[in-house]
Amino acid sequence: MKIAPRLLTGLFITSLVLGNPTALRAQRAAVEAKHGMVASVHELGSQAGLEILQKGGNAIDAAVATGLALTVVFPFAGNIGGGGFMVIHLADGRDVVIDYRETAPASATRDMYLAANGKVVEGAGSSTVGWKASGVPGSVAGFALAMQKYGSGKVTWADVCEPARRLAAEGHIVSQNTAAQLRANHEHLAQFPESKRIYLKDGALLAAGENWIQADLGETFSRLQKNGPREFYEGETARRIVAAMEKNGGSITLADLKNYVPAERAPLRGKYRGYDIVTMPPPSSGGIALLQMFGMLEPFDVAAMGYNSAAKYHLFAEVMKRAFRDRAEYLGDPGFVNVPVEKLLDPAYIKNRMADFSPDKATPAANVQPGLGKFVTAPAREKMETTHFSVVDSVGNAVSSTYTLNGAYGSGVTIPGTGILMNNEMDDFTSKVGVANMFGLLQGEANAIVPGKRPLSSMTPTMVFKDGKLVLLTGSPGGPTIINTVLLIITNVIDHKMPVMQAVEAPRIHNQWMPDVVTFERFGLSPDTMAILKAKGHTLPERKSYEGAYQGDGETIGVDSERGVFLGAADPRKGDAKAVGY
Repeated sequence: MKIAPRLLTGLFITSLVLGNPTALRAQRAAVEAKHGMVASVHELGSQAGLEILQKGGNAIDAAVATGLALTVVFPFAGNIGGGGFMVIHLADGRDVVIDYRETAPASATRDMYLAANGKVVEGAGSSTVGWKASGVPGSVAGFALAMQKYGSGKVTWADVCEPARRLAAEGHIVSQNTAAQLRANHEHLAQFPESKRIYLKDGALLAAGENWIQADLGETFSRLQKNGPREFYEGETARRIVAAMEKNGGSITLADLKNYVPAERAPLRGKYRGYDIVTMPPPSSGGIALLQMFGMLEPFDVAAMGYNSAAKYHLFAEVMKRAFRDRAEYLGDPGFVNVPVEKLLDPAYIKNRMADFSPDKATPAANVQPGLGKFVTAPAREKMETTHFSVVDSVGNAVSSTYTLNGAYGSGVTIPGTGILMNNEMDDFTSKVGVANMFGLLQGEANAIVPGKRPLSSMTPTMVFKDGKLVLLTGSPGGPTIINTVLLIITNVIDHKMPVMQAVEAPRIHNQWMPDVVTFERFGLSPDTMAILKAKGHTLPERKSYEGAYQGDGETIGVDSERGVFLGAADPRKGDAKAVGY
């Protein structure tokens, strides 16, 4: 098999940067393959996708298999009890988006997480923990729609479920990273007997090297194999979810599950230095913010500033600040809120956003106003624990998908008899207008809870093209930091001519308007660079929490046209991340 010609021509960046052995080198080489590539947060998840590619499936089929398998081997965020977004590039040149984000149950109300005293409820019964925290899951329906419309037809739904079923029923070896994640989150999971039994070994905790069998989850995948994806929404699995919800005061009903529908959307498109960017539309805030930042950066010679210079980091922090200010004002679910997409992406508007930029002084966040005037304040309440995977095949199809349970292990609830961890995605809505969330993001009306509504998200699965040909696909977890992680990976390749692996490895920064700080990865900035940034007026708190010393997890694939290979760049920030190909 050979890579389709449309992937191999007109890609000067891939020969100049992504694969040239004389170019800058990363600390480790990207994984090379000629026929197909899968990059995900766990090797077994990537292997599941590779298995489907080798059976004749395409990138869409393989992405579904990877997403299902990560439910078993990466329950930290991998799921069938949550939802996400998928950007698909098809061999015929079309680009489409599958929005399989969770929706608010029909019984949800605007103030459902407020106590009698008007304060936001915390702990069990809140938007973050327990039976009332879950939106209606979309992963199974979204995967099914993607396969139905864009799969190869050479593999079946039962085929793509098989790797996940096998990993659950027969077990897989617990990695050091998985054991550490479970230890770190044991208090959260221990609140719920079924989660404690399965994920904490009844309190004894799983150890690295153990063979972990998840029998109930294996049976769930068996039912999905035999009865198809609607089994999750209308069959025995649905009945078990609803029975548990009814018993424990949860919100999701059988009607909620039966009525869930993923949405197919047109992607957002933009340009940066001659490259075409294809990314997520609302209800993701990521695509608009990403394209705004590219537009703001375009007039500046970023390469000449130098990769790690204070001048570059100052510019990027100011660009991020302005994009996040608009994000905070205008964005929500387009099915419920009038999002001014065209105005926000108008080149003249974007140019004007930088009119008050000074290369010598940081603009105080309080002075950065929304560019279209007051509208609404609508940011999301996002957790950092999401995951991303990227897939390409030999005939020209590609998938960039980000999905989540929201917080680590979601709501903490496992549905008895299913092995399914449920999301706590209702926390991505506004629990109380005007109240800042754990990230300091103000909460607004456009993201208020409404039945059937999708919460705003920062998930930003993205692809980069040159002259119509695929160059790069990437994405990341990380709550609000997702958008800036994707920005940095892409600009590392385009502006700094980094090999794809180095572009992923390189240190990252983040600014989100409020709070008025620039965060950075531990050891990511030199003391003299920090001193210059502080002199310009930036505040620089360092990340120090568990797994928080690093930003994001950019599971990325590039294309080297000169040698005819895909380049898989698994992010070393995650201990089990792996790119595999053949």
